[in-house]
Amino acid sequence: MNNTIHRALDRLYLACIWLAGSCIFLMSLFIPWGIFARYVLGTGSQWPEPVSILLMVVFTFFGAAVAYRAGAHIAVAMLTDRLPERAQHVLRGVVHGLMLCISAFMVFYGTSLCMGTWGQTIPDLPWMPVGAAYLPVPLGGFITLLFVLEHVVFGSQAHRPVVLFDALPDHTTATPDSKDA
Repeated sequence: MNNTIHRALDRLYLACIWLAGSCIFLMSLFIPWGIFARYVLGTGSQWPEPVSILLMVVFTFFGAAVAYRAGAHIAVAMLTDRLPERAQHVLRGVVHGLMLCISAFMVFYGTSLCMGTWGQTIPDLPWMPVGAAYLPVPLGGFITLLFVLEHVVFGSQAHRPVVLFDALPDHTTATPDSKDA
């Protein structure tokens, strides 16, 4: 059962990495296109900026979930590293509890925000509902919630090969089906 859960979350983790990476890649194409169209062609494209902003929102919320699972979030540990081990353990529990609350907040209120704004459109992208632009909030919150629960139940996943794919000695890419527990 644990291996099934880990494999499923590994796949979700990799999907989030690919989604976040694709967003950065597309932004690096769209922004220069907007500049080129404005200053070289003399006709400003209306879509590169709003689409790039939406891609940044997707990158942010899905990338944050990935960073949480990998233990790569920025943390100010100057004070906590100097505390006794027991106090550090208690503070880690508090952090995970707060992360559960924040993730649940994002899912609940993000869904409410999406539903409340679905009938509106973005002026520069009239084909896209405003609610769709907010979808990364509840989706990213839900994925973060899953990764927080995984951390609470199974411990840190920062040591797993799928998370450390770039640190493997033979530089092979880890797959979700790797034999790890």
